[in-house]
Amino acid sequence: MSEMTMKKARPKHLNLFVIKQPMPAIASILHRVSGAGLFIMLPFLIWLLDLSLESASGFATLQSVVAHPLAKLVLLGLLWAFLHHFCMGIRILLLDLGMGGDLKPARASANVVMAVSLLLTVILGVKLW
Repeated sequence: MSEMTMKKARPKHLNLFVIKQPMPAIASILHRVSGAGLFIMLPFLIWLLDLSLESASGFATLQSVVAHPLAKLVLLGLLWAFLHHFCMGIRILLLDLGMGGDLKPARASANVVMAVSLLLTVILGVKLW
């Protein structure tokens, strides 16, 4: 039979939760998620900045808002999103420059991005909390 008449059986539904993703794929997906999260939360961050610069009473209001555990949790998530997006952005810039594009260095740099962003989040999160 010729190749034209034989059709490969392709999956009808590709479940991404069943497939084991490599670390560079997970880091890339989280880069997109963190960027979207930062963009969505930008009005909240601008409001906090405006509140802090408004007046002394506005700054006191900011302190009371940030003292709430839910606000601290949101800020901790934003802190991780920023740090991961920053570290992954540096990795992508290095990849664009031709550094670490092979399989082993790409996997190692993805692991470094995940470790560094989580470590910095823990360090700065302790100061936040």
